[in-house]
Amino acid sequence: MKILVCTDGSDQSQKALEKAALIAGGCNVDEVAIMHVYDQKPDISTFPRDGEYGLEREDMEKIRKAQAERKNEKIKLLEDALKFFQSKGIQARTIFKEGHPAETIVEVGCGEGFDFIVIGSRGLGGLKKALLGSVSNAVVQQAEKCSVIVVR
Repeated sequence: MKILVCTDGSDQSQKALEKAALIAGGCNVDEVAIMHVYDQKPDISTFPRDGEYGLEREDMEKIRKAQAERKNEKIKLLEDALKFFQSKGIQARTIFKEGHPAETIVEVGCGEGFDFIVIGSRGLGGLKKALLGSVSNAVVQQAEKCSVIVVR
């Protein structure tokens, strides 16, 4: 059995890590992979647009620096998740991808033959969920070749 567990650093993804460790510890698991998908879209709303053609060179440098810091934080997040599994005596590996989270999770989960994708529920409600959707919901809808466990 192969388990892919997804993490983004949220409380819900921590619960997903814990549930995946519980499953892996109680079953004959061949592989556990911990995945984070880095969605590198910068938040340019915080940068001024004074230049004739949009952002100034200094603003672009700030964006690049912020992206590099954020990427390093996400890599550290994966390292911490790996240590969590190792502390439970479970061998695991990490997967760091860049792209659209739901699509990339489904691509890796189904494409690499994982039996389960374990993912936390964001707990979005009402209008926000209707407008934005959620990664977990999209994964459930798109993953046709493997099962998805959504942890609350």
